[in-house]
Amino acid sequence: MASLRTATPHRFAAMAVHAYTALGVVLALLMVHLSYAGEVEIVLWLFLAAMIIDGSDGFLARRFRVKEVVPGFDGALLDNIIDYITYAFAPMVLLWSTGYLPEGWVGGVIASVPLLASCYQFCRSDAKTDDHFFLGFPSYWNIAAFYLIVLGAGTGATTITLIVLTVLVFVPIKYVYPSRTETAWWPTMTLTTVWLGVYALILAQFPSPSMWLIALSGGYVLYYAVLSLHLTLSRRSEAQLA
Repeated sequence: MASLRTATPHRFAAMAVHAYTALGVVLALLMVHLSYAGEVEIVLWLFLAAMIIDGSDGFLARRFRVKEVVPGFDGALLDNIIDYITYAFAPMVLLWSTGYLPEGWVGGVIASVPLLASCYQFCRSDAKTDDHFFLGFPSYWNIAAFYLIVLGAGTGATTITLIVLTVLVFVPIKYVYPSRTETAWWPTMTLTTVWLGVYALILAQFPSPSMWLIALSGGYVLYYAVLSLHLTLSRRSEAQLA
């Protein structure tokens, strides 16, 4: 094991994976800057890029055994930092700066509520369970922002959506971790990949995307929610029987 840690090619590959993850912070900076510039479409593309990085860096980390090769670097902490600013902070900046939230301090308060809830969630030791689920709504604020924007939601609908999802952060539903939850892994990953492709097609048609494409992508969201709720209830039943 010591030779693996000291081998230069292995260390280089491991640090390259961490650098790949860290690209998310550059994307986040661009997201915030371009949100205030009113470049909504570009920010939504950056959301997609961030999701692709987040969805692939875990595979790379396990492939190159980064924990063993660079044990002194906390890749999980880096991942959480990147996820918070790209999945929570930047989406709230986008919604507030582009008029999807009420003007003035009221919009700031509403935008702060999901951020505070996500602070709590990201610091929970059981936010990612041992059987590879997210406990509570997993701060997919970027996805919420995407649908609110492509559907042209008003400030009222946006506010209600954010409040409802904030409440769900604290409800102990176990949400599927697409790349790691073992149950239904193949269909989930297949549908996730298709959903990312449909996301790109919707953006290619922005600002007037096809409602059929939006409905198709929404089918994946429904699948994800139903599967998560089903697995939560079935595991609770199994625990009670045991």
